[in-house]
Amino acid sequence: MSKDAAVTQKTVSFGYEDVAPEEKTRRVGDVFASVARRYDIMNDLMSAGMHRVWKDDFVAQLRPRAGEHILDMAGGTGDIAFRIAGSGASVTVADINPHMLEVGMGRAAERGLTSLVWREENAEVLSFPDRHFDAYTIAFGIRNVTDIPAALAEAHRVLKFGGRFFCLEFSTTEWAGFSSLYDVYSEKLVPRIGQMVAGDGESYRYLIESIRRFPRMPAFAAMIEAAGFTRVKYRPILGGAVAVHSGWKV
Repeated sequence: MSKDAAVTQKTVSFGYEDVAPEEKTRRVGDVFASVARRYDIMNDLMSAGMHRVWKDDFVAQLRPRAGEHILDMAGGTGDIAFRIAGSGASVTVADINPHMLEVGMGRAAERGLTSLVWREENAEVLSFPDRHFDAYTIAFGIRNVTDIPAALAEAHRVLKFGGRFFCLEFSTTEWAGFSSLYDVYSEKLVPRIGQMVAGDGESYRYLIESIRRFPRMPAFAAMIEAAGFTRVKYRPILGGAVAVHSGWKV
């Protein structure tokens, strides 16, 4: 193995940079600590407000049912959990970042939602037992995980047989005309707006860059299959600017 290949194996992407895995984990933590209290604004900026519609549709596809146990990973601010809660399912909200969890718990208290369970967890090494949940969701979080295959393997491990995996994530649009406009908006305007609104243009720049480095839809679907899931499929939104990936543990 060449020296360059050995170095490559020891690095992961942080936006357009290649860094050591522990460095990415630290930097991502810093990003979300910085933006936690502006997270809704951040999502509005990055999606022109459409993330609310996408999340509604995402939960509708999940079809949560009363009595189910669902893990919402990287769900710190509660956006997905709040939508699931009305189904009667039991929801555990897990996030590696305590600042995000703090925001979510505050929002839940304002809504009078007392049934949600909040846990600080690393998606790559979950503390839950095998075959514990009926469904696993992760929305706009998987691209920030340092070791994505490890996180997918853990998702598979903690799901019961017959359990389902659902992931909502930014991707790469295949609409040529829209792609050019989206690139200008996301790479040029979003960091500037983020600087003006939240005083943190660099965090927004990383989040846009992380989208560019994330695997395209077929490649990510192959990663989900490699983790052991079956009936894996994806549904593109806006030509793939966003996608819902799903799979089953059987």
